Amino acid sequence: MKLFDVYPLFDVNIVKGKGCKVWDEKGQEYLDLYGGHAVISIGHSHPHYINKVTEQLQKIGFYSNSVVNRLQVELAERLGSISGYDDYQLFLINSGAEANENALKLASFTNGRTRVLSAEKAFHGRTSLAVEVTNNPKIIAPINDNGHVAYLPLNNLSAWEAELAKGDVCAVILECIQGVGGIQMATAEFAQGLQAACKKYGTILICDEIQCGYGRSGKFFAHQWLGIRPDIITVAKGIANGFPMGGVLMAPDFKPVYGQLGTTFGGNHLACAAALAVLDIFEKEHLVENANAVGEHLISSIKAIGSPIIKEVRGRGLMIGIDLTVAHADMRKPLIFKEHCFTGCAGSNCLRLLPPLCLSVQEADDFTERLKRVLATI
Repeated sequence: MKLFDVYPLFDVNIVKGKGCKVWDEKGQEYLDLYGGHAVISIGHSHPHYINKVTEQLQKIGFYSNSVVNRLQVELAERLGSISGYDDYQLFLINSGAEANENALKLASFTNGRTRVLSAEKAFHGRTSLAVEVTNNPKIIAPINDNGHVAYLPLNNLSAWEAELAKGDVCAVILECIQGVGGIQMATAEFAQGLQAACKKYGTILICDEIQCGYGRSGKFFAHQWLGIRPDIITVAKGIANGFPMGGVLMAPDFKPVYGQLGTTFGGNHLACAAALAVLDIFEKEHLVENANAVGEHLISSIKAIGSPIIKEVRGRGLMIGIDLTVAHADMRKPLIFKEHCFTGCAGSNCLRLLPPLCLSVQEADDFTERLKRVLATI
């Protein structure tokens, strides 16, 4: 049997990681400004994380959601406290797509509607509803194309208000900082106006914090920069530092119904142990604050390079987009194979930086120097 060949791969086999660095099978060290697509929140192979996951594995790794799991209760309490949403409810699943899928289902259960508003360039996942609200026709199969969704320009409040005024919109789903869309950022004026319009017309506001949340923006959630409080928040990626996990945070007025939502693997003992270890490290090492401070420094340093190849630098915290006058492949390949540094990308001309939240000022400066050397060769 062969692997189903759907990923274009760089010819690098990563076998080890520590902090913000990874190593390939030949022993070559790389600086990681990609974080496994924003998944690595606390750094690779953190000793506390390893110890907690190992301890739990030696007790029990999994049992079903038909019995009490006190680790789930502890995680909900801890997450509510650290995020500022201690009055919300938590449903645990396995991935970001599942989180958005369940959020949209819950919205539809609540108001009985089927229409959704999503942003142009949005990415929300690859399961049925999640991919339908993703603005990329190349990955929406005919069976997913059910006419539920209108895609509207980010920050064009009047366009969203006009659709909401029709009175039939089930949910609005919004990345306050778009990831795959190229680090496009919602404004506070837009977000606050959108929340008000949703409340006026009985529409559920969902903030997709799967990539931009969990401390990456320099606040726990990216929407907290914008002065809003959504009805539903979805999380995944950084929640368990690479262990598959996702979550849906719901306002207290959502009433749970037995059997309405469900999952086999979601919230298992091992996943909860991993997620609790992440929160331990967030608090002890002040990683959200670090993401804000180091991110501001890194954005300023990249802007100060002054290269004509850099058109614009955008972002908050350690979620940064660098728009280029050349294809991002022209930068990423030499960054990996000459400068030994991983970055992400978006579109055709945007470098996307999503490093672990423990990135230091020294490592940020190291990246800036590597970036300068590549820019000098183009």
